[in-house]
Amino acid sequence: MTLGEVLSALSYVLDVTEGARPGHAVRTCLLGTRIGVEVGMRAEELAELYYALLLKDIGCSGNAARMAEAFRADDQIVKRHFKLMDREKLGKVNGEAMSFVWNNVAPDEDAWGRMREVYRMLRAPGDLTAEVIEARCERGAAILHKLGMSINTCAAVYGLDEHWNGMGLPDHLRGTEIPLLARVCAVAQHLDLFCSEYGPARAMETLLQRSGKWYDPTVVCAAESLYRHGVLWKDCLPGDDASLQRADVLALDPNSAFLADRDVNLICSGFADVVDAKSPFSFRHSVATAELAVLISRAMRIAPERVELVRRAALLHDIGMLSVPNTILDKPDSLSVAELAVVRHHPEVGAEILSRIEAFGDVAKLVRQHHERLDGSGYPDRLAGDQLSTEARILAVADVLTAMLSSRSYRPDLDPAEIQRQLAVEMESRLDPAVVQAATAVLDQLAVLPLEDVPAMSLDAVPDLAMVQPPPFRFEAA
Repeated sequence: MTLGEVLSALSYVLDVTEGARPGHAVRTCLLGTRIGVEVGMRAEELAELYYALLLKDIGCSGNAARMAEAFRADDQIVKRHFKLMDREKLGKVNGEAMSFVWNNVAPDEDAWGRMREVYRMLRAPGDLTAEVIEARCERGAAILHKLGMSINTCAAVYGLDEHWNGMGLPDHLRGTEIPLLARVCAVAQHLDLFCSEYGPARAMETLLQRSGKWYDPTVVCAAESLYRHGVLWKDCLPGDDASLQRADVLALDPNSAFLADRDVNLICSGFADVVDAKSPFSFRHSVATAELAVLISRAMRIAPERVELVRRAALLHDIGMLSVPNTILDKPDSLSVAELAVVRHHPEVGAEILSRIEAFGDVAKLVRQHHERLDGSGYPDRLAGDQLSTEARILAVADVLTAMLSSRSYRPDLDPAEIQRQLAVEMESRLDPAVVQAATAVLDQLAVLPLEDVPAMSLDAVPDLAMVQPPPFRFEAA
């Protein structure tokens, strides 16, 4: 598998997280690459631009919980509307800003309840717009840095929300201070988002209105030239064949070399970071599940290649959770039947996205099965007994045990006695007793190790699986 194949597939989950129409990143990559060629970018610049366009939203989960909390609303819906409005009007008295706030704050409340929440938001200290954009930009650039992307690709994602007039974020860069790759990414993103919502003519109209304000006039002129010649949106409209669009993106992949196993694991780890940033209650869950699953697998002496399969599946087992709004993920009360159905759909979402990567067939299968149980009481397919492989059983136990060891929005930490009681109940019919016993033995062994030697506690111990932190510097184009 190639880097372009993996990243173009995983970009679909970023579309879901941002509330964008499926295939947004792929279409943006096609648009942005065409614009990059039109403005005269060199081959090496186009290669860096390619990955920036596919991964521009990789930091999107980092502000999801804050958006849901601030608006008391589905973060994905708020984000979609947020991308379409003139953010420079937020915080000022004007009709567009008030309409945006009124239509997005606490939509499930009655009029009085919404008025109360709007007043609360307007009176809240700090700059919410700056907070959420900075979180997204910093986290996205940091994950790309971890994945080994060039400094220019990182800088493009970091500077995606800068404006030509200096009124953007996070650093209020002005004009050519903004990296060229970021300027192209911003225009390409605008074109697909507005085209998806209003059509290509309106997308071009608003782009021209913001030329010289938000966007580099030279880049806008390049897009306008392509539009006039009928090639800007060729086979790239939201309603066009998505499989052909992805094939076109793969044909543009600047690196056709097959990925080494370590690089594949690193990409899985990077997207595990995306998943784990979605909610404060999922912090390090994917990473910890992977570490525990690998230790269990080795204790049970399964073949090394199957250990790697378990590692990748564990890192990505909750990737479908990125489709679940934070109003559900972080809800402190019991979920409704409808909300529970949304959560229980996440294994299918994750498997569908991963199945786009041909070499990830077995990974997708395990991701789909990680909530299945031996007695057939699990979901989504109610598999049972011998229908579940050893690897699927290991992943199920690692996921359950890691969740038990962490706090959740609906309950505090469980004490050891309660964990043991719940495991005993689960072993009666739902979880494989041999796998649970192996997990318990592994945890007992870890309990006597010095803290710095325990996996997940030391960044040096498992560098590829460590939760990424924003580097202590601002990204600048080389």
